Amino acid sequence: MYRLSVSRDFVAQHFLTVPDPGPEGEIHSHHFEVAVRFAGPDLNEYGYLVDIDAVDAALDELEARYRDTLLNDLPEFADANPSVERFARVFGDRFVEAVPTNTPTRLTIRMWEDEDAWASHERAL
Repeated sequence: MYRLSVSRDFVAQHFLTVPDPGPEGEIHSHHFEVAVRFAGPDLNEYGYLVDIDAVDAALDELEARYRDTLLNDLPEFADANPSVERFARVFGDRFVEAVPTNTPTRLTIRMWEDEDAWASHERAL
């Protein structure tokens, strides 16, 4: 099994919308780090699991979308609690729309909201 991972980091804001969120219910920032991790049993004709340049381009676009943004204001979080778990899935949804994924069979989005806490979302490709 081959694996490839590329990471980015950015600051974004959110507030949680669950009942009694405590201080997390106030607008606050996180220094998010996201790693996109591909896995698959084969390489393409060029010896790649996935083209890192294509991954970088997609990450550049997503970083620009979310950097310095209040996540709650974005349509993908409308009427949804913008937890780090949900953010990992939403990030993955947008990522797979932008990157050709013909060779890998799995994608994991792992997202840290600080040094200690992270969530991930994994999907078959």
